[in-house]
Formats: sequence, C-alpha cells, structure tokens
Amino acid sequence: MEKDKKIKLGISIGDLNGIGSEIIIKTFEDNRMLEFCTPVIFASIKTMSFFKKHFKSSINFHGINHLDQIIAGKINVLNVWKEGVIINFGEENTEIGLYSVKSLEAATNALKDGSIDVLVTAPIHKHNIQSESFKFPGHTNYLAEKLEGNSLMFMVTESLKVGLLTDHVPVKDVPQHINAELIEEKVATVYESLVKDFRISKPKIAVLGINPHAGDNGVIGEEDDTVLKPTLERIREDKKLVYGPYSADSFFGSGNYKNFDAVIAAYHDQGLIPFKTIAFGHGVNFTAGLNKVRTSPDHGTAFEIAGKGEADNGSFKEAVFTAIHVFKNRREYELMSKNPLKPRPKKI
Repeated sequence: MEKDKKIKLGISIGDLNGIGSEIIIKTFEDNRMLEFCTPVIFASIKTMSFFKKHFKSSINFHGINHLDQIIAGKINVLNVWKEGVIINFGEENTEIGLYSVKSLEAATNALKDGSIDVLVTAPIHKHNIQSESFKFPGHTNYLAEKLEGNSLMFMVTESLKVGLLTDHVPVKDVPQHINAELIEEKVATVYESLVKDFRISKPKIAVLGINPHAGDNGVIGEEDDTVLKPTLERIREDKKLVYGPYSADSFFGSGNYKNFDAVIAAYHDQGLIPFKTIAFGHGVNFTAGLNKVRTSPDHGTAFEIAGKGEADNGSFKEAVFTAIHVFKNRREYELMSKNPLKPRPKKI
C-alpha cells in the first residue's frame, strides 16, 4: 500500500435500535476524521439517511452499491440492503438483529478480500443476532472462525491492556476450559500483539490467578498450583517476561497493573470489570491474534438512551484510531522484519 494512501476503514452498523448509528455520526461529523481514513459503513443509504434526519445532523453520506466505488474524502455507505427498515430505538427485536448480521457478514467478507483494511464494529445485541445460521455469542467468536489466527479479546487503552484466557464462557465452566495449552496460546498471542501491534520490544505481562488469592496454596482451589503456575514457569524458560499468578482482588486497586504492559485475566468479569471501571468511555475492544485488524467500543447497545442524542462517541472514536494505529504498526513491523542486509544487484 502506498504510504500516502488513506486506510479504508470498514464499519459494521451494529444493532439499528441501539446507539451505533449515533456514535458513528458523531464521530464522522468532524471532517478532520477523513484526514486519517476513508470510512465505509456497511448498511444502506436509506437507513443512514433516516439516522441523519433523526439526529438533525449535517453529515453527508456517499451511497455506493459496490466496493470498487469507494471514494476517498467521502463517508461511504455500502448498500447491503435496499429496503426500508422500521427503527424503534431501544427495542429488542430479532428482525432488526438480522440486519446487524447482514452488515457484519458483508464487512467481514470485505475485510477478508482486502476491499477494506480494518474493521470497526458498532455494538450488537447478542440475543437479537441469534438464528439458525448465526450462533455466535459475539463478534470475537464469529471473527475467530472467519479469519486466520488465534483470536483473543484484548481490551486496550494507552496505559492499560487486559487480555482474557476465556471470554464468553459461563463462570461455572471456566476452570475446565483452562489448561496448559490454552495458557501458552493466550500468553503468546498477547506477547506477539504487544510487539507487533503496539511496538513494545520487551513486554512485561502479568497473569491473574484463577481462584481467589490465586488458590492460597491449594486452600481455595487447586488449578493455580497444578495448571497455571507450572505453565508460567515453562513460559519464563523461553525468556518471556511473564509474572504471576497474582491475586485478582487487590491487583488493580493497588495500582500494580501500572508495572506491566498487559494483564491476562482468567475469565471475562475478572478482567473486564476493573478495565471498564478504570477506562470506561475511552477503552477499546481489540481482537488480537488475527490476520486482520478489528476493534470495537468498550460498551454495548445502550438501549436505554438510544435515539436520544445522549450517547458518548469517545470509545468509538478511540476504536477508529486504535484500528488505524495497529494497522500502521503491523505494516511497519513487516517492513522492518524484512532482511535489511539483502544484497543489492551488482552493477555491471
């Protein structure tokens, strides 16, 4: 890709009855955003025009029917569907959920074939998207199947990054999912992401215990002693700076997280509750480990305020900038990783 060519940033619309449309419009009402990327919204010009009118926005959309019609300097809208859609803000509706899936599938296909460079996903409602043909608990799981690599939910800000050993797994099932192979895979994914995506040369990673007080020497569960500790010891033999397991209850409150480049939590709430407490509103959900870049805001559909003009687009804007940043970092890493001492052709 040419150095001065704008990154094509795909956007899946999310749940049409949620706040996705509002945070997208608020983000790209600022024309300066077009200096950083060329946005492509996967929805329909009819639907986006409805949102424009509802939110009394002055934003201008450029409707296209094919991805080869994308124009830099415009806010492109690919017509994934042509029919009109009845929007009822704040309503849970499985019919509306189907449009979330249509948008996501079209955007993912465009990401796979290189028609767009990165993908930012607006929030979906996990129940509304379920159908016979779509049985994924969220974006991360869907993208893990459609793209290449080992996916990992990585919640990131500039100063705090939290990865998960398990993501959308019921708490009662967490211990049976965690084994040495999974731990090694997730640590490797976080480590590689910190190096390639965030340009941290020697990452320091903290791992939280599975049980309260990291098992307290087997008094409160054996998994930390029998699975987690010996696996981390093996990983350290490979010269990776991986520490733990740490007791999760005091790790964030004490500020210990500031001593590390990333933290790996055992399960969803163990990592996301402190992350969203510290960083809510400017955090980003980044799917690390895949061959393509995808980010999302750190919040959901927020049905309770949908359509009211009250949504904060801060996290969505951060998701846009993070996607661009990671894409550029990966490209630079690939260039730097090429053999700089490759012999030049001899002059005759």
